[in-house]
Amino acid sequence: MNAHNTSLINSLLLILISLWGYFSSETPSITAFIPAIFGVIILLCYNGIKKENKIISHIAVVLTLIVLFALFMPLNGSINRGDNSAIIRLSIMILFSVLSMIAFIKSFIKARKNKS
Repeated sequence: MNAHNTSLINSLLLILISLWGYFSSETPSITAFIPAIFGVIILLCYNGIKKENKIISHIAVVLTLIVLFALFMPLNGSINRGDNSAIIRLSIMILFSVLSMIAFIKSFIKARKNKS
């Protein structure tokens, strides 16, 4: 799968799953919207990624990396609380962020090879 498609899937999942987490929580917190905000910004980068704009692609990579690392703390808290629903939601977001990073790295390697 190419970088723009995985980025699109990742951004949509970040948005939808964080909304699911907020609205399904017994004690919703505004911080549940943080992945959704990152998802919206990454989604706004979609056309630039699809057109292989280097600057926009790198911005999307940085945002994906930030959200990837930021999801580990809530995952740890969910594990400690034994909140299986949150563990599943966070694990899905982490998994697709990792897949998106892999797709970006592959596309960057391919672009470098094509340049040479």
